[in-house]
Amino acid sequence: MQDLQNQPSATAPFKPLRREDDRLLTGRGRFTADVRIDGALHVAFVRSQHARGRLLAVDTRDALLLPGVVAVFTATELGALSMPAVNPLLPLDRAESFDLLARDRVTWSGQPVAIVVAQSRALALAAADRVSVEVDPEPAVLDGDGASQTVTQVQHRYAASERQGAARAPGATVSASLDSPRLVAMALEPRAVVVEVQSEAGHITVWLASQSPSRARDDIARALSLSRDQVRVIAPDVGGAFGARASVVPEDLLVPWAAWRLRRSLRWVASRSEEFTAGMHGRGSTMHGRLSVSSAGQLEMLDAQLHFALGAWMPFSSVVPLRNAARILPGPYRVQGLSVHGKATLSNASAVNIYRGAGRPEAVLLTEVLIERAARALRLDPVELRRRNLIAAQALPYSTPTGETLDSGDYAALLERACERFDYPRARREQALRRHAGECVGVGTALYVEPCGQGWESARITLHDNGRVTVASGSPAQGQGHATAFAKIAAEALGCDESTVDVQMGDTAVCPDGVGALASRSTAIGGSAIVDACRQALARRAAGDALPITVETRFTARESWASGCVMAQVAIDGDTGELTIERVVWVDDAGRLIHPTLAHGQLLGGFAQGVGQALMEHVVYDEAGQLLTGSLMDYAVPRASDMPDLVIESLGQPTSFNLLGAKGVGEAGCIGVPAAIMNAARDALSPWGEADLQFPLTAPTLWQALSALRSGSMGGPA
Repeated sequence: MQDLQNQPSATAPFKPLRREDDRLLTGRGRFTADVRIDGALHVAFVRSQHARGRLLAVDTRDALLLPGVVAVFTATELGALSMPAVNPLLPLDRAESFDLLARDRVTWSGQPVAIVVAQSRALALAAADRVSVEVDPEPAVLDGDGASQTVTQVQHRYAASERQGAARAPGATVSASLDSPRLVAMALEPRAVVVEVQSEAGHITVWLASQSPSRARDDIARALSLSRDQVRVIAPDVGGAFGARASVVPEDLLVPWAAWRLRRSLRWVASRSEEFTAGMHGRGSTMHGRLSVSSAGQLEMLDAQLHFALGAWMPFSSVVPLRNAARILPGPYRVQGLSVHGKATLSNASAVNIYRGAGRPEAVLLTEVLIERAARALRLDPVELRRRNLIAAQALPYSTPTGETLDSGDYAALLERACERFDYPRARREQALRRHAGECVGVGTALYVEPCGQGWESARITLHDNGRVTVASGSPAQGQGHATAFAKIAAEALGCDESTVDVQMGDTAVCPDGVGALASRSTAIGGSAIVDACRQALARRAAGDALPITVETRFTARESWASGCVMAQVAIDGDTGELTIERVVWVDDAGRLIHPTLAHGQLLGGFAQGVGQALMEHVVYDEAGQLLTGSLMDYAVPRASDMPDLVIESLGQPTSFNLLGAKGVGEAGCIGVPAAIMNAARDALSPWGEADLQFPLTAPTLWQALSALRSGSMGGPA
């Protein structure tokens, strides 16, 4: 019987964990689709059914004859309007301009060709079906095709002195080729845009689920030839973003453009199928690596070739995943030599943007698979191989072969603590017994480092004469609990109670400009901006300034690096190939944890998405560029029953690169977890040979790999 002695009374008041929860859990949230504007018209998009071809004609006459249809716009009406320029974090081979609506050509199946405005959503959709689009189709260029256009490249080379290199003769050289399939950034809330036009005042207000409201405002103002002061962007409650909503997409600009053109308020809410075909995807890369290791178990030379597929057009942050993957290698390890070459190409598919981790998971996957293969080739325990090559804590801050600075951490301590919590020696003994009994069991490890954003973020603090405090941040929220965390940060800095602090976010009319909530930067940089503003406000009060006092600051931080170690144990059914994650131990270093419970929630959420990448998620196109996984009937995402036994421990080493000592925490689960699961699956099959497994690790994939190894037709030591 359950012990009820200390259970809360049924009549006890509900005390939410976060200040956002009471409203959200009682159905009083306000998401973009909940915004209602009197007299607003509805929008639907006509989309290309072809992945590639010449656009011969768009006939809108039948649609315009339908009663209640207000307008149908094509590229002709847009003039030269195009998507914003790409963030040039890597040099672009040539300047690319991407139209908001298809003009002379279509470049992916799902591309918007026309925008329909009508008095109801049903009528807009019906009118969209009556728009005739004539295309002369051409063969699609798929992700990874040799014919794909290269748009940017990156290269890193590093070699230790010849004397050091000569001292260690290679004892083994291993290689691996790994695919990181496209994923859908599966937000609970499909995309939506609501626009209210105040014609007399010359203003426009746009509700948009954006991670970067300030940049979205600037992009919309530019598209409409308005000043920034004429455009207000509000990011209300957001049901998930994961990087896919860091940059504007064509629809984000087209709906405001049409509203301003018509001087009418408009609303558009995407269907789930539109999210699959026209929304931005994540991942989508192929990696080839070769690692040489000395007979003493020292990492000698790592050679990596990276290819990232970007789809048909490039969002603002599209080069970030390639840049991150290339600069993160070789992770937390010392190597004598490093050669990295990466490229990004276009193809006839939906655009790829940053997605939780953005290049970090790819770098970790390649490095950690190579290390485990090298350990097997040397007949050395993979944990021991890592011990011999991890960067020592006393060596930090450490300049990496790619020119990055690892600021703080203790990678060996993370590994040892994970081994302790996992009871690694016993796990290996039990694995041997189970294998002897005929079971297919594997143990896998992955260590990771995670760059956590750099640059500036803003905050405004107002000390009111009634004792209340208002915090306005340039960093919005998509469900992380920022209102709770920011109130706690301000209260600690001011020495007041959290209940006296009000938090404003996601509204360009009342918040200072900000970079936004991405790259695990909100607490570390946005929170430091709050601390800085609070300190200045207290100094002004101490100097005798009268209340109220308002201080606005921009805090600029160097990039801190989080880290962690994940250990996973899996079992594979020899008859069906079904993989079961039996248990996971994860030790993470996110620096100082401002709100440990919120941090734990972020780790759990990232873990679930990491499991999804490892076991089930995969966007698939056919040879004609048609999406085959266009709904949740065809695309699997993790459920509660897919979550295994999980132990999470934080072993934080504060950073000196910001005022809070905090590092990023939101992306870690997508970074280390997939690699640990992959290594566990490969370890499970290793008694029969080396299996070239790829994500997702579905039952058919594993059954085929195991059958091939048993028959001797696959794999073999590298």
